[in-house]
Amino acid sequence: MQSYNFLWHVIVLGLTNSRVYKRTKGRGHDELRPISIETNFVSNSGGSALITCGSTMLLCTANVDSGVPQFRRDTGLGWLTAEYGMLPGATHTRTPREAASGRQGGRTMEIQRLIGRSLRQAVDFKKLGESTVQIDCDVLQADGGTRTAAITGSCVALYHALRQVSPDAFLGWVAAVSVGEVWNEVLLDMDYSEDGQADSDVNVVMMQDRGIVEIQGTAERKPLAHSKLQAALELAEQGITQLFELQESSTTT
Repeated sequence: MQSYNFLWHVIVLGLTNSRVYKRTKGRGHDELRPISIETNFVSNSGGSALITCGSTMLLCTANVDSGVPQFRRDTGLGWLTAEYGMLPGATHTRTPREAASGRQGGRTMEIQRLIGRSLRQAVDFKKLGESTVQIDCDVLQADGGTRTAAITGSCVALYHALRQVSPDAFLGWVAAVSVGEVWNEVLLDMDYSEDGQADSDVNVVMMQDRGIVEIQGTAERKPLAHSKLQAALELAEQGITQLFELQESSTTT
């Protein structure tokens, strides 16, 4: 009886460890979701971009206004700030508007600060002068990766806004993507269902030809091994390189 139980344990353990995660729609572990960027989507903004990543969809706008915050006054330097929000119908279950509660949630503030920090790398504030770039990101539909899509799409909106007032102030493309470990396999650009199963989740922001801008990494269920982190960063760079090419193509529209 003991030998039978031992054999059964070995069989079950073997089946568990041999699981191979299959992504939806046959996507490979190193493949981005289908991504598109439609520029000048909003005619009233200096720059705008509608970015779609799989089922995730965001509207990103950029506007340049004269004047800067108090701490930038009389320095000759400009500034960039960002706001992020999710429409009530963007998720499976309606998300109440934060304005109704009278304050922003911690997640919202954390994401918009990330967007601002990331995109400030793309601006020469001395050439911009004492003006402020206002980035607005509105999630129309959420299926994972909204913060990374916001950065990628907003940089396109930023480019088009600066092109009208100070083209030399744009320093280069900034893009972002998520990478995670699911069933011991590192996956690029996770959707919502994959993110919910991930043992770890890493968001990577990069600037073209200049390297990493920011890394956000969290162990959701178990610590992320150093080797897996290295694999995640390499996979993220591979995906972000494709995003740079997509951003570049937007300059012709």
